[in-house]
Amino acid sequence: MMKRMLMTSLSLVMALGLAACGNGNNAAEGTGDAGTGGSGSGEKTKISYWTGDRHDADFVKEKVAEFNETNTDGIEVELVVKGDDFDTALDLSFQTSDAPDVIRVKENTIQTFYKKGFLAPIDEFLTDELKAKFPAMPDLNEFDGKRYSLPNYGTTMRLVYNKDLFAKAGIEHPPTTLQELVDTAKKLTEAGKADGAYGFAQNFKSPGSAFGRSARVIAELSGFGGFGYDFKTARYDFSGFEPIINAFKQIKDDGSMLPGVESLDIDPLRAQFAEGKIGMYLSFSSEPGVYKNQFPAKIDWAAAPVPTIDGNVKGASGFLGGQWLGLSSKSENKEAAWKFMQFMYEDQVLTDYQEKGFGISMVPSVSAVAKTPDVSGIEGFLPNKFDGVWPVYPAVAPEGMKSDDAFFKYMLNGGDLKAVIADLNKRYNAALDSAIKNDGVKAEPDASFDPASLGGKFAK
Repeated sequence: MMKRMLMTSLSLVMALGLAACGNGNNAAEGTGDAGTGGSGSGEKTKISYWTGDRHDADFVKEKVAEFNETNTDGIEVELVVKGDDFDTALDLSFQTSDAPDVIRVKENTIQTFYKKGFLAPIDEFLTDELKAKFPAMPDLNEFDGKRYSLPNYGTTMRLVYNKDLFAKAGIEHPPTTLQELVDTAKKLTEAGKADGAYGFAQNFKSPGSAFGRSARVIAELSGFGGFGYDFKTARYDFSGFEPIINAFKQIKDDGSMLPGVESLDIDPLRAQFAEGKIGMYLSFSSEPGVYKNQFPAKIDWAAAPVPTIDGNVKGASGFLGGQWLGLSSKSENKEAAWKFMQFMYEDQVLTDYQEKGFGISMVPSVSAVAKTPDVSGIEGFLPNKFDGVWPVYPAVAPEGMKSDDAFFKYMLNGGDLKAVIADLNKRYNAALDSAIKNDGVKAEPDASFDPASLGGKFAK
């Protein structure tokens, strides 16, 4: 099982995503007519690149324009930037004739896109030099012996907190347990409510995104699989989430959570945090870049390790990353699409990506020469002995409500959380059994699996 780790080589430099993973309101930006490339016929091969990331949209737009202006193959790329509806929009595009040529893929989407047949292998385009430059990561950018993406950068996860509000509330240290998280949120709200500040928030407009930034890492550090999968038994078991979801519900019931989180997206959350209206939230190592480039912070802030259920670390904070661009299986211009991908994976582009604060590279040849960005707040996201990588879990599509939606519904309406978890276990394991039987999904128990052994491999 352990050979199916997200990383296959300790030589890879620990990556810190300094810029956010996507989101905000929907938007589309084109870079058409940026240049005239080609050999003189005037006709162009037009391709599209779809991404759900907004943090690096200006940077990518510049690079797309540069490619359009400089390539000599008559290729013109249109950049389309989506928000939290990226996955839904992509699904719809493959049901019609509007699928993109190049797709932004992530560690929590590439398996799904692969299984849905959205991606084409890129092996035919890879030279021995490229294969050596971008080490393969089974079950993350390589499936069934074929590669579908190459890495760029990765991320860690932390508790982000407003130091000014902490000082005002007389709180000296960030919380280390769930109970402390609840108590701290209440104290911060009492200190800041008169000025419109609340103790805690998450971007619950998208429960999957919100819990993926928060409950997931609390569970992982506490020794539970962040997606509800138990690697020891090879079964889904969401019982480890019970105290986490109850703590979040308590924060909301206490009135310590920012009002309107039901419709709060990640960028509006960041904007309010930058203004001092939020005491704490959990997110990726994206945030330093955000508060430098996107929402300049008007407060003193920092990042701290994520609290665990009881203050004891029994697992590892999941290290994320390993892919960036994927080739669409529906592209009618795969060679042109690959030429654009190849351009985006050039050393200079990847080096610029790091040095401008969008992320520290996972590519050894790039990280060896690229400078670490001088970005305020990054020190809290540096790798520590509790950062590590988890095995790849078998993603399934259960009938009915997904776990994140079910948990958020309970947070809002109450009910019997044990019954909710029992129902999730039943439906997810039924979907897992079906996937094993019908789709060739593999799920083998590993009685020796120890989540506490995962951490520290990338700390310096």
